[in-house]
Amino acid sequence: MAQSISLSLPQSPTSSTGIKVKLVALFNTLGTLTLLLIALPFNALIVLISLLWGIVSSPFTKKAVVAAHPQTILVSGAKMTKALQLARSFHAAGHRVILIEGNKYWLSGHRFSKAVSRFYTVPAPQEDPEGYIQALVEIVKREKVDVYVPVCSPVASYYDSLAKPLLSEYCEVFHFDPDITKMLDDKFAFTDRARSLGLSVPKSFKITDPQQVINFDFSQETRKYILKSIDYDSVRRLNLTKLPCDTPEETAAFVNSLPISAEKPWIMQEFIPGKELCTHSTVRNGELRLHCCSNSSAFQINYENVENPQIREWVQHFVKSLALTGQVSFDFIQAEDGTAYAIECNPRTHSAITMFYNHPGVADAYLGKTPLAAPLEPLASSKPTYFLYHEIWRLTGIRSWKQLQTSVNTLVRGTDAIYSLDDPIPFLTLHHWQIPLLLLKNLQQLKGWVKIDFNIGKLVELGGD
Repeated sequence: MAQSISLSLPQSPTSSTGIKVKLVALFNTLGTLTLLLIALPFNALIVLISLLWGIVSSPFTKKAVVAAHPQTILVSGAKMTKALQLARSFHAAGHRVILIEGNKYWLSGHRFSKAVSRFYTVPAPQEDPEGYIQALVEIVKREKVDVYVPVCSPVASYYDSLAKPLLSEYCEVFHFDPDITKMLDDKFAFTDRARSLGLSVPKSFKITDPQQVINFDFSQETRKYILKSIDYDSVRRLNLTKLPCDTPEETAAFVNSLPISAEKPWIMQEFIPGKELCTHSTVRNGELRLHCCSNSSAFQINYENVENPQIREWVQHFVKSLALTGQVSFDFIQAEDGTAYAIECNPRTHSAITMFYNHPGVADAYLGKTPLAAPLEPLASSKPTYFLYHEIWRLTGIRSWKQLQTSVNTLVRGTDAIYSLDDPIPFLTLHHWQIPLLLLKNLQQLKGWVKIDFNIGKLVELGGD
């Protein structure tokens, strides 16, 4: 619900032949590469001007901050904007940042940020868990890392928890223990735990067989339901088909089309109409140290802080009750009566952290041990964050004057989450190095893709990471 999505090109309908699928994949990929090539000179000019401005203005700018107790911080998830944001925040506070990513994303454009001291690649944890953990240990020892802050993908979050006991011999690991991560990441277990704490969550049922849904008596319910995979599914998570369908036959056909089994359980969750919101929270020993909330949607690529005391209190109650230490994000629905229901939890960094791009206290919120008077929130002066290439793509679909006004207003009021005047190179290398190389690799395989997510820095592929 709260993850950020993306540039999308037309996809082929289901085809009986693989040739048609490959031709569509070829057309989509070549078309996108052409568009990126057209944009390259403009992007390069922006970056060049920014670099020249940095040279000219350097005698008049403030000297770099020197931390009272500088630390070496290891940050994972180098392909993602949220990792870049944290790297910049730690660097701005006078700390040294080591950035890592899986071998597949050796081409990370964020590795070229001035905030990054060293960059490493590691094995994919789901493919080589032992190799992944050992690689982390070796990097921590070699670079004398003080704190590891995972900015992990949904797949990697559990493996970072498994690595925690071994890594903790050498550094602090700002992440949850395996049992907590597993519970928070399990949509059914999470809602069950929150309900036990007296917190508002939708009615939910764990589904391990399609027949459970087919046999369910929906006549006793006042609201519709939706099905969501408990395991992360980058494509099907966007399917919000309401149940029951118009006929029992349609319900059965839809449910049987999903890969539901005891090994891959799903959750059937009450669908509550209302406003969607997402949060990011940084917590230590149950203390909420950094928090932000933004309006959300299934296609989340814009972040603007909104004050919502009810949601903040919900989060404070939850993290304090479990004495959590780490990063956690929630998806909420605020119903028409004002009640906020948590519908999902992700035990990892949220892209909404980009709203802290100009906040000087982020590093202390993560690294400090002294309790804060109140959790940090985005500064009143901070602008909403967006992703320029997504906004440009939206312009191609505008069909009315009102839509144009909305798009222009977004660009004028906000700021790009990747571009920074004093650190402009990632804006070039993400869009014209990282993504094109991923497209070229995909082109070799002609397997196709669903979307490009510049925020997360990847192609959304069926069966992908």
